[in-house]
Amino acid sequence: MEDTPANRPDRQRLFDLASEQHGYFTAGQAARCGYAPNVLAYHAKRGTFQRVHHGVYRFRNFPFSPRENVVAAWLAVGKDEAVISHESALDLWDLSDVVPDAVHVTVPRARRSLARRPPPGVIVHTTMRPWDKGEVRSNEGILTSPERTILDAAETGTQPEQIAMAIEQGVRRGWLDALHLQASARSRERRVSSIVERALDGHQIEASLRCATQQLRRSVVRWRTA
Repeated sequence: MEDTPANRPDRQRLFDLASEQHGYFTAGQAARCGYAPNVLAYHAKRGTFQRVHHGVYRFRNFPFSPRENVVAAWLAVGKDEAVISHESALDLWDLSDVVPDAVHVTVPRARRSLARRPPPGVIVHTTMRPWDKGEVRSNEGILTSPERTILDAAETGTQPEQIAMAIEQGVRRGWLDALHLQASARSRERRVSSIVERALDGHQIEASLRCATQQLRRSVVRWRTA
């Protein structure tokens, strides 16, 4: 099968797009780059592309990278509807030691049909809470913000110690506003609010101890140099 000048696919354009997605692309993205379904199937059969999920492909020779399976799963569920969330987002933000046993993505409840036949190894959550401005970010795909990630993960059963670690890391990095997180947690289940309250109390105690330790060290230095 040969491409004529009139219908020749734009390989470079598709490659540039896929490079921003760890080498993956959807059939729809390929179509916009000139790859008709039969042409895409031809290149997949030749081995130029690898079919990894229904409607999702990968440039065969693109370098592998950590967590690229998360991006592939997000594309498979629907890049315009789904966001990477829960423990998968915790992992991408590197906020805790949690090791997800599946790729977690979330779609609006109105699009719950996307959750009926998820790809293997993917958990699709649905939500009635629309994403407010700032609650989704771009980081190896579209994923929930650190605050939304922590609250969603706490609500679905992630271990409290992992939530506490995530809150501690988020506050230290300046990604979380403790008062805003506290207020947002109160709109969730009581259990979620309690987990967040305990984690913030622990963070404040630890911060106070660090401050006291630093003050003591400065006093000792001043005493020795007096």
